[in-house]
Amino acid sequence: MADMILFGVFPYVALALAIGVGIYRYAIDRYSYSSQSSQFLESKALFWGSLPWHYAILLILIAHFLAFLIPTGWGTLLGSPTRLVFLEITGIALGITTMLALVILIFRRVINPRVNAVTSRIDWLLLAALLLQVVTGVYIAISLRWGGVWYVHTVSPWLWSLVKLNPQIDYLANLPGIVQLHAVNAFFLVAIFPFSRLVHVVSIPISYLGRPYQVVVWYRQRRSN
Repeated sequence: MADMILFGVFPYVALALAIGVGIYRYAIDRYSYSSQSSQFLESKALFWGSLPWHYAILLILIAHFLAFLIPTGWGTLLGSPTRLVFLEITGIALGITTMLALVILIFRRVINPRVNAVTSRIDWLLLAALLLQVVTGVYIAISLRWGGVWYVHTVSPWLWSLVKLNPQIDYLANLPGIVQLHAVNAFFLVAIFPFSRLVHVVSIPISYLGRPYQVVVWYRQRRSN
């Protein structure tokens, strides 16, 4: 029963919250769809944390998505031992990069009083969930080797079963607990997504592409003699 709730029901609840609350928030307060940057309060630590975090996590998400979207092609790609080892080393390096970058971002919010003052409870919850996700991901990459291979035979079929509205929880129920925690926490992040500043990832300013150029005219009042 617990496995069904965690691996067969909770993912749908998380997606329903993400879509429903996301649409509702955009309808009532679309201007809150932002990262609420605190760069003007402190920028040095933000640079060293945010830049590597965004690039590394983007590459990791792309790899996860491709393994889910085209598992057969992904498996063929990893058919070569050389490519498999290269992907394994790259994945671990990117995972460690995201972990260190996230620690910098969290430490920045802890030690800087001004940044700490504008950090809400949902922000701390989001950061804790992200840190858990990254740490478990790095642990899995180091301790359960060749994840790129077994992912396409376990996690990918489970995700596709969710898409087909026919959850096959055995794929995930038979995996180690750390993998289960990593998977459930991923959907927990999806669930809190519309309540947090993470919602800014869907605020793509497409309308700006067709907007006329903005003309800026500097006005300086002449000094009186």
